[in-house]
Amino acid sequence: MKSMMKDTAIMFAITLVAGLILGAVYQITKDPIARQEEMALQEASRQVFASAASFETAADFDGQQAQEVLEEGGYPQQTIDGYQVALDEDGAAVGYVITVTSHEGYGGDIQFLMGVNSDGSLNGISLLSISETPGLGMQAEEVLVPQFQDRETFIYPFESTKTGAASESQIDAISGATITTDAVTNGVNAGLYYFQTQLEADTAGGEQDA
Repeated sequence: MKSMMKDTAIMFAITLVAGLILGAVYQITKDPIARQEEMALQEASRQVFASAASFETAADFDGQQAQEVLEEGGYPQQTIDGYQVALDEDGAAVGYVITVTSHEGYGGDIQFLMGVNSDGSLNGISLLSISETPGLGMQAEEVLVPQFQDRETFIYPFESTKTGAASESQIDAISGATITTDAVTNGVNAGLYYFQTQLEADTAGGEQDA
């Protein structure tokens, strides 16, 4: 019995010390990690909004409210994860960088950023994470991303096609990976819908209310 109590005490002491060490390491590293993540987000944002001088994360973003908006608009399989206000050198809003996750990917969720100007035109998208079939869905970077570059408002919503784009609103599907194509296309449409219904008025006249 004494041996068991001793072993238990030793294990408790080891666990306690390990917990204290992990807690200390977390406190030391959490701020640098947060800064690195913010820098990575800023860099990715510049890829879809090169004309912006800086980006300001929306502190009052309501994820649940955003999901309700998407469901009402017919996009229940898409999620708005947050957004940043794109600012010019004078601090005036010139558009948004919206983070979207599509839950329709063949291999899992597909997350990307999309840059939307204040007039609703689309600068482009930048993939953050994707886990599709190697050689097929993983071609999204080279096949799909360029097709969303510098798109005008009037062609929304986009639709994918397997027979070659016949109009400005059509996106050529990746051969053998139409599910991936549809997932990204629907995600872009969801992001544009969220912009038009929730954010567009905030950038009217170049003003921002973030």
